[in-house]
Amino acid sequence: MERDTIVKEVVEALKLFSREIRTQIDEMGSQLRAEIQDTANQLQAEMQQFRAEVNERFDRLKQKFAGLRVELTETQETVHFLAAKTIQHEQKLHHLAWQRESLR
Repeated sequence: MERDTIVKEVVEALKLFSREIRTQIDEMGSQLRAEIQDTANQLQAEMQQFRAEVNERFDRLKQKFAGLRVELTETQETVHFLAAKTIQHEQKLHHLAWQRESLR
């Protein structure tokens, strides 16, 4: 009988120890989940901040390129105007040179 009692006490002690371990594991699991959630929230906030910064930089680049596009268009118009005027002056010079040759 005494042996049965000892076995029962050992079994009860193991059950108690098992419950304590289970409780500790559950607590550690809860802590781990909480830490993971905190980390995920922090990463999500950082990602949103990063996206906002990237979007802001792209917006600035778009504005800069729009300004450059306007300047390039104006420069092209100026070059076309100057080229047309140069051709007109060359035609006048050729015409004047032809008239001068004709008078000789």
